[in-house]
Amino acid sequence: MIDARVKAAAELIATEIAAGASPCVTSSFQVECVALVHMLIQQRPDIPVLFLETGYHFAETLAYRDRIAADWSLNLANLSAKQTVAEQEAQFGVLNQTAPDRCCRLRKVEPLFEGLGNFDVWFAALRREQSPTRANLQIAEPFKLPSGKTLRKVSPLADWTYSDVWAYLSLHKIPALPLYDQGYTSIGCQPCTAPPLNPEDLRSGRWRGKDKLECGIHIQAG
Repeated sequence: MIDARVKAAAELIATEIAAGASPCVTSSFQVECVALVHMLIQQRPDIPVLFLETGYHFAETLAYRDRIAADWSLNLANLSAKQTVAEQEAQFGVLNQTAPDRCCRLRKVEPLFEGLGNFDVWFAALRREQSPTRANLQIAEPFKLPSGKTLRKVSPLADWTYSDVWAYLSLHKIPALPLYDQGYTSIGCQPCTAPPLNPEDLRSGRWRGKDKLECGIHIQAG
């Protein structure tokens, strides 16, 4: 099954790149993202790889990002919020504890949507299996930014399973972010990430069990 899914994803990527639009890929350097970036650079080595530098990442995530970026000669772009963590906390307090939606908006959503304005195609490593909010994910669909610009959002791994992702990394001998060895299965900012509370729900450790499933970057602008 993984061979068929890899072939389908590679063909989709080839079709999108051949269309001549300006593409980018977002990457948090979780296993799905690394698999997708690896597939993309086989066909477009210089594709911009957008990373949200929130200021709250695990040290392991940043070290792994830098290692993969160097080993693969990635065209990495680190997107940051307008305020530093210290400035934001001085003005608003620790929002990741008191108002996580607002923290995500300031440190992830707004920087990303501003950065995406330079592109026409957005590749994302979303999978339908990841969350109830992603169960109806389309492989390709329009995505409207707050600016009014509409991108083509493409999710080549939409129908991949978690096992498929790990099989791909194993096949290509790609090392994973070391935090997976510590029991993490979905990895974001350090204050908002824990090992899964429910072993059957890989994202259940995000936002420490709060009633929150998405940071907001995959939600259409109103």
